[in-house]
Amino acid sequence: MKLGQLASGRRRLAAYWGAAAIHVAAVAVDIKLLKQTSKVTLMPLLLSWTRTQEDIPPLIQAALLASAAGDLLLETDLQLAGIAAFAAAHACYLAVYLTKPGEKSWRVLAAYGALWAALIALLSKDLGSQRVPVAAYALLLTATAVASGWHDKRSGLGGALFLVSDALIAMRMAGRDFPGRGALVMSTYATGQYLLTSGAKAQSGDGQTNALPLRPRRRLR
Repeated sequence: MKLGQLASGRRRLAAYWGAAAIHVAAVAVDIKLLKQTSKVTLMPLLLSWTRTQEDIPPLIQAALLASAAGDLLLETDLQLAGIAAFAAAHACYLAVYLTKPGEKSWRVLAAYGALWAALIALLSKDLGSQRVPVAAYALLLTATAVASGWHDKRSGLGGALFLVSDALIAMRMAGRDFPGRGALVMSTYATGQYLLTSGAKAQSGDGQTNALPLRPRRRLR
């Protein structure tokens, strides 16, 4: 990577984190206009950063575009359209992370599956007409958490944080809110999106993993 490209990438990433900090603060103190304007800049800024990186898969950029659409739609009355946009984002993440998982752990799959079932059982009766789309979206979100966790720890943490963020949104939709929830939603969301995006850099363009996890390396020896 050229020096100018590296510097540009750092500036764009700093802009992303700056916008994320402003947005979380705006949510915490409930400044509506600042919340809305800062939120819609997040994914475009992260997408701008990926354009300075040589090894981000195009599907990751597609996921960020879909997430940007979802962020915008969720600020309107088109809630189901927003969920559909984020479902498209997770389909892109899955297509990337299932291509070459690092090490499949069926314990991880079982743990996330149990978590999904518990969350739906807890909130389903209070979601009304949104019960089915939320359950379907949550299943896709859980699949992203599993697949990213199989890839490596960095992307796995991103998938887990994204799951936490959207689970907190589902709690609000079910009428189970609490103080500070909004700021926690957006801080876990912004961090999760960055880790999912940057975690994909561990893959080369042909889908091969550049840095194998420690356990597979010991097996190869």
